[in-house]
Amino acid sequence: MTTQISADSLHRLVKHAIDSGTAASVEEANALFQGYRLAVEIDHATASDPVQQAALLTTVALGLRVFLGGVSVGGPLDTPLSLAMPFGRTLADAVKALGGTSGAIADGTPTIVIGGAARERRKGFCIRTATAGWRGGILPIHSELRPTGGTSMPLAGMLAASLAVNEAFLYASGGSSAVGRRPVGLSLWRPGSDVDWLQSDGSEPALTYLPSRLWLIGLGHLGQAYLWGLGLLPYKDPSEVKLVLQDVDVITESTTSTSILTDATMVGQKKTRVMATWAEQRGFTTSLQERLFAADFKRQPDEPALALCGLDNGLGRRALDQVGFDLIVEAGLGRGYRDFRTMRLHVLPGRRPAAEIWKQNGKTEKVEDRPAYAKLMADGVLDRCGTTLLAGKAIGAPFVGCIAATLALSEVLRLLHGGPMHQLIDVDLLSLDHRVVLQHQSDFSKCNPGFAMVAS
Repeated sequence: MTTQISADSLHRLVKHAIDSGTAASVEEANALFQGYRLAVEIDHATASDPVQQAALLTTVALGLRVFLGGVSVGGPLDTPLSLAMPFGRTLADAVKALGGTSGAIADGTPTIVIGGAARERRKGFCIRTATAGWRGGILPIHSELRPTGGTSMPLAGMLAASLAVNEAFLYASGGSSAVGRRPVGLSLWRPGSDVDWLQSDGSEPALTYLPSRLWLIGLGHLGQAYLWGLGLLPYKDPSEVKLVLQDVDVITESTTSTSILTDATMVGQKKTRVMATWAEQRGFTTSLQERLFAADFKRQPDEPALALCGLDNGLGRRALDQVGFDLIVEAGLGRGYRDFRTMRLHVLPGRRPAAEIWKQNGKTEKVEDRPAYAKLMADGVLDRCGTTLLAGKAIGAPFVGCIAATLALSEVLRLLHGGPMHQLIDVDLLSLDHRVVLQHQSDFSKCNPGFAMVAS
């Protein structure tokens, strides 16, 4: 039997094996990813810490979308869930709700340890997440290094988890010999490449204010990562959070491979409705916009003045500064098998108008000549039109969107805490230390996105 496949059903990271030529067929690519397994560990010393719980849940949720052979979790999972995320009462409940399994971990399985101090070196791949203040990253399990400084904030845990899953996937898919043997991290307060994330930073404020009025444009890969990050934040009264959720699409099979809040039971439903349900379970208040984002409408004075954009098309992006938002944080992700780990963030309005920044969509690499696409046509699974459509779909990795979301949300948090804004942040996860960060020259001190207090 031949595989039934379409542009809306193919796993967006499995597509990497097809486009790169690693797999000669869709069946071979799927089998490759079904062989990927991940182990996650947390111990008594860290299990009750909300930031470490944020790292654990993020690791499990992302891991299940990458390691299709399954994610096993070990540790004291009977620990009460101290996060306000709607995943049950204990860590075990949350792991199960997300799709992970608890119990014994097979020897040799690539392992991510959540937080804690250095441990004995192990064979194979084993790293640990590490956080302090607004900083998050990963370390080899045996490394005596650890970041120093103040109490960690939840997005640092989300960042550390996302970097950990990226590193584990690099290992599983045959990355460089340095994978798992190096410290990797960054600061969400000062994301510039000149900042050592392991060093204490006296300029980092304690997390005090949280955004309360936001417009989310696009509810796929990036939009759901924004929602996940907002859900991790420790709101004293989540009912104060007013969200406008805008999208026109329905959830497809491929959505589940990149979007952290989507599962197979949601396929065929409107993204706006499903994400509103989740947000309201978290305690937030929502309203919906089920129309394409374009320049032909205006934001009303009583609607959120700050937008988080997760669109993947230039037409919508060109309208971002034309509808009346006071501030827009926009993130764009790489699409091809060579650049899918890249991201670029903009804060608007900026020095150049949106229409100039996104004059036209970038060129994408042609991959229709790869063996897997030729086989689909030869087997009669797709005609040439269907093959071209499938080939043109973006490769997507959920950990990339989550890292971009931590950076985007931190721009908003930095505004609320009197910190500098950034005009541009350019990141490639294959060379994180060489990121480009440009400080914004505009004064946003009078911009009030609405704020709520942190739970004490």
